[in-house]
Amino acid sequence: MEVHNGTTVTHFILIGLSDLPEVRYPLFVAFFIIYKVTLVGNGAILLAIGTEAKLHTPMYYFLANLSLLDIFCSSTTVPKMLQNLLTEDHSISFVGCALQLYFLVALMGTEVFLLAAMAYDRYVAICFPLRYSVIITKARCAQLLSGTWAAGFVNSAIHTVATFSLSFCRSHLVNQYYCDIPQIVALSCSSTYVAEMLALVIGGVFGTSAFLTTLVSYVYIISTILKIQSAEGKSKAFSTCASHLLVVCLFYGTAIFTYLRRSSSQSSLSRDRLISMLYGIITPMLNPVIYSLRNTEVKGALTRALCERCSRQTPG
Repeated sequence: MEVHNGTTVTHFILIGLSDLPEVRYPLFVAFFIIYKVTLVGNGAILLAIGTEAKLHTPMYYFLANLSLLDIFCSSTTVPKMLQNLLTEDHSISFVGCALQLYFLVALMGTEVFLLAAMAYDRYVAICFPLRYSVIITKARCAQLLSGTWAAGFVNSAIHTVATFSLSFCRSHLVNQYYCDIPQIVALSCSSTYVAEMLALVIGGVFGTSAFLTTLVSYVYIISTILKIQSAEGKSKAFSTCASHLLVVCLFYGTAIFTYLRRSSSQSSLSRDRLISMLYGIITPMLNPVIYSLRNTEVKGALTRALCERCSRQTPG
């Protein structure tokens, strides 16, 4: 891509979490452990669902896709961040930055749509329990899942093309530990109107639609639960959606705080980089913990799967 001074942009420089050796190495150890816990935790969810026949239902298919998204999302940013913590070279190629941004936005967008689909699934299960198997069939589940992935990746393609079609002639210093739309657009010396409007309009329409679907679903869910007479019935109904509700609150809470809280001061920008870790690193680690702690079926399936694997490895 040609910039105004006739040079070609070949790379960007990612600002790391810290340049102090006494801080960088402990951070590397901490985030390496978090990354491994994320992989193991979400992998355990996939193992439990894959090996337990009674978990082959739409609700758990949605959960399996959420675990896949958490694994992919963490793997998009964390390995590069760990490399930057160990080395002095914080550069990322132009193509590498574009690919990182594309997959990160695609996966995050897919998760927004997936959480909305999961909320709709819980809405049907609680508000129309007798018709659930008719409404949420495996075919309908497959349609919802394929639609969420397609929407996420198409949305990201639009944003990525618009962002990297800009001309860059300012500093190549990206004020984040990964490539993200606001930080890349801020480096452009050409008009950013189209890219910003696309981010505002398309992102706003898709994001608002998914958020409203989730919100309206839970308004009806909570209204239905409150109408249940028995305390045991209320508790049982709430337990079917409690884990998903916690994940939704965690996801939207950290995402809104990350993207709406913008400041120009260096100290605030440094805090924003730390806050963004909640969104992209901590949340994927906590999701399997939330589901496994509150779901006895997942815990039971995982225990049986691990016991069966251990018994096969034990010499007889």
